[in-house]
Amino acid sequence: MSQPRPPPTSSGNPSAPPQKEPSSSHTTGLRYPSNGKTIYHRHLSRSRTAELSQASFAYLFSEMVTYAQRRVTGIQDLEKRLNTQGHPLGLKLLDLLLIREPPRSQSRPLNIITLLHFIKINLWQHLFGRQADRLEKSSDPDAPDEYMIIDNEPLVNAYVSVPKEMSQLNCAAFVAGIIEGVCDGAVFPARVTAHSVGSKEEGEMWPGKTVFLVKFQPEVLEREALIGGKG
Repeated sequence: MSQPRPPPTSSGNPSAPPQKEPSSSHTTGLRYPSNGKTIYHRHLSRSRTAELSQASFAYLFSEMVTYAQRRVTGIQDLEKRLNTQGHPLGLKLLDLLLIREPPRSQSRPLNIITLLHFIKINLWQHLFGRQADRLEKSSDPDAPDEYMIIDNEPLVNAYVSVPKEMSQLNCAAFVAGIIEGVCDGAVFPARVTAHSVGSKEEGEMWPGKTVFLVKFQPEVLEREALIGGKG
């Protein structure tokens, strides 16, 4: 009786080992679009202007303030809670905005002025569709660690009605928390507070003007002096 023959291999030699199929690991993996933009470059809103409804924002923010107002001991406690709510957003926005930068400028700020300009321009443009109005350094020679970001008309205060007994409250403490998160994420630890400087007198151009006072930690200034940064 004849024995069955083994099936021929691809090389035609019965004694040759079978050839291995190409590994799928070489054909799979992360693929970037040809334009270099990933999902992190897309806005959550699909509208042409990528803007959200101010009415929706005002409602959500008022609910945040109401939630933060529960069981507070005073205005400072309420502002501290608003600051705490904004801080994690600043940490995440720093990475997001840096990813969206062109490759040539996609680097973290290396000195105080570069960081503050990034906040004044990039952060404000992303959050409010415009730049902050001014950036100043404290004129007090005893406070070289203090800088001021000025917004003449903060959006977060546009629809907030503050009662007379809480006239010192500035809900822009939420934005101050975002700024503080950006500073901490960039390894420039700072304390950021929001202060109302506008007057409600008749004829005042910017009654809701707010100053965000950025006070850096001593180690930031020490590092700035070592690397020769100009603050």
